[in-house]
Amino acid sequence: MKIRVYYEDTDAAGIVYYANYLKFCERARSEQFFARGLSPESEDGYFVVKKVEAEYLKPATLGDMVEVTTELLEKRGASIVLMQKVLKDGDTLFTMKVKLAFLKEGRVCKIPPHIYSILSDWNES
Repeated sequence: MKIRVYYEDTDAAGIVYYANYLKFCERARSEQFFARGLSPESEDGYFVVKKVEAEYLKPATLGDMVEVTTELLEKRGASIVLMQKVLKDGDTLFTMKVKLAFLKEGRVCKIPPHIYSILSDWNES
């Protein structure tokens, strides 16, 4: 997913504020569902972030066009692990390994089979 860096994404120096990389990645995960005519949350449940390991490598700046990639690393009964990267012109600016738990009505539950089928093709660039 491509994202343009806007003024609202940056700090006073025109560099992307660190927390906004997390927002870019969240947006890319949501787009995976929207692209299939679905919502990231439904009567079946929703994913929540359980753990994040992030590394900031190079800055993005105002006006940059960045791309967020998502790779599925692990699928379990009630959770998934993804590797997400923010790239600019092929250079990696940010990486994040994120564990998501699946919940329904506030409780951890098994990921439904049709959600697993959506996740199976998340390895895109």
